[in-house]
Amino acid sequence: MLKIEVILGNNDVMAISEALKKIGIGGLTVSKVRGRGKNPGPEIHASKGSEIFVPQFSEKFKMEAIVSEDTEDEVISIIKEHGRVGKIFVSQILRAVDISSGHEGDETI
Repeated sequence: MLKIEVILGNNDVMAISEALKKIGIGGLTVSKVRGRGKNPGPEIHASKGSEIFVPQFSEKFKMEAIVSEDTEDEVISIIKEHGRVGKIFVSQILRAVDISSGHEGDETI
């Protein structure tokens, strides 16, 4: 099993989510987060344009999904196709346990 984390700079969440549903990826966690990347956020003009403020952090979205290893390439391809800006991180899951059923491993996803 793999955990795929995606940090998106723009709101591409719905397009990616719908595409993942089509290939049978049902479980997905989405969070609205704040972060800083290589490029600074847009300037904000305050006080009727006389003062310029550059925020330290900008709004981002974080998506997380646990997938089987055989779907990794397909999931990454969908994210790259439907996302405009961001990063994809892939890490291994050593163990997964479903609390309500007690199932372990691939049965949990």
